[in-house]
Amino acid sequence: MNPDQAAHAAERERITAAIDRLLASSPTSSSGSLTVEGLAAEADVHRMALYKRHSDLRELFNERVRTETRQMPESERRLRMENAKLRQSLKDARAGEAEARWSNEQTILAAAVLAATAERNPFRSKSRAAGNVIPLRTSTGESSATPPERR
Repeated sequence: MNPDQAAHAAERERITAAIDRLLASSPTSSSGSLTVEGLAAEADVHRMALYKRHSDLRELFNERVRTETRQMPESERRLRMENAKLRQSLKDARAGEAEARWSNEQTILAAAVLAATAERNPFRSKSRAAGNVIPLRTSTGESSATPPERR
């Protein structure tokens, strides 16, 4: 066994012993919290070693925390809370979108009703006779628009 393999095996043994101490509630060099950070401190390894080189031991630790203490690991609890917040946020966004869609549909419907009503209004044609339009004059005194044709 080369020195790298021996160091790796020794690190795995320290992690396994730390798992046993934490679950037995007898930590020697950490706060005793049942987290990956607590395990890393108890085993005297860098936290990333549990995520990179020893992910199987990290999963074993989380599984044993779940089964032996009947509680979920802190990381899983945080993820579940974040998931619940995101689901609620998505639900609120979808409700807001549905409300905006309904409001837009009502506005379009109201505009269509107003347009249809205006077309059938008998007083509209009399009030908009071509004879009551006055063209604007420019500074030279000429009309800026051609006068409307009389019917």
